[in-house]
Amino acid sequence: MSLGPVEYIVIGFPGNKFKGDILPALGDLVSSGLIRIMDLAFVKKDADGSILAFEFEELATEEAEAFAFEKAIGDLLNEEDLMLIGDELEPDTSAAVLIWENLWARRFAETVREAGGVLIDSNRIPYDVIQAAIDYAEAVEA
Repeated sequence: MSLGPVEYIVIGFPGNKFKGDILPALGDLVSSGLIRIMDLAFVKKDADGSILAFEFEELATEEAEAFAFEKAIGDLLNEEDLMLIGDELEPDTSAAVLIWENLWARRFAETVREAGGVLIDSNRIPYDVIQAAIDYAEAVEA
């Protein structure tokens, strides 16, 4: 099976204020063929510390219709995964948990595997670190 790099993120929303504003941008990534959603779940930690976790399919129909995509695999996240994420959340915080395949890198990843290459390390550089470096470079140039 041809498969591009698969990644995950957990996006927190303090105050349990997830309103779905990010869904159109996520839908754009899917419809443009850049990514394929493999699993999507939500975790909510109330002010009293109680945790509620649910998969995308468990949303009410009108909420689910806001998602313009289908999960490719699903069930990559289990109840235990979601409870562990919930344990890490601050009280009165919700989180979206997303697993996706980078379709844009599928051919490259397949070619690397066929050439006998193995991934040794991978990481993301946080936005704040990059922005600080850009700000510094611009200040030095001025």
